[in-house]
This record gives sequence, C-alpha cells and structure tokens, in this order.
Amino acid sequence: MKRIAVFTVALALLGCGAALAQRPQAQPRMLVGHVFGSHDEPVEKAIVYLKNTKTLTIRTYISDADGSYRFPALSPNVDYEVYAESKGTRSDTKTVSAFDDRKLLDITLRIRK
Repeated sequence: MKRIAVFTVALALLGCGAALAQRPQAQPRMLVGHVFGSHDEPVEKAIVYLKNTKTLTIRTYISDADGSYRFPALSPNVDYEVYAESKGTRSDTKTVSAFDDRKLLDITLRIRK
C-alpha cells in the first residue's frame, strides 16, 4: 500500500513538472526610439540611459547619427526608466512598464534646452 501511495505521488509530481515545462516562456522585449532636440532635430551622440528598477543597474547607448537608440533583450517582468542627456541637458524620464506586453517598444525622447 505504501508503494502505491509513493508511486501515485511521484506520478503527480511528474505531471506537474510536465505541465510547468509546457508553459510558454516570457519572450524578451526590445526598446527602440529616437532622441530629438527642442527643434525636432535628431540628436547624435546623446547618451541614453536605461535603468532596471528592480536591480538598479543602468545600461547606456550613444545615439546614432539619426538620433536612434536600441536596447535588446529586456526582461518582460521588470519596469525600466529611460532618458537621454546631451551637452548638459536631458529629456524627461519615461517608464517602460512590465504590464506593457508589447515585444517591441518605441519611445521618443525630447531633450529640452
């Protein structure tokens, strides 16, 4: 009787493991965007900061000639804060929410002078 109970519990645990293994994994997100100045001109070489609000780590990207930036492989379960700086001025801080389930996020940052 004891063997049957142990065998039944083992089968139940295997079934739970199989069910968990079949659950889809959350896909990483990508943040892209552009940095513009006060006259809507692209800002080249602006430093774009991305802060993980869970671990407080900061990643940076230097904007391209057209003002574009990108941060691939963002965790879907974390909020991020993003802003840009150039020549002593900075943009407003924008939030990337974990509740936003889009895989590709596009955020424009405007540096005010």
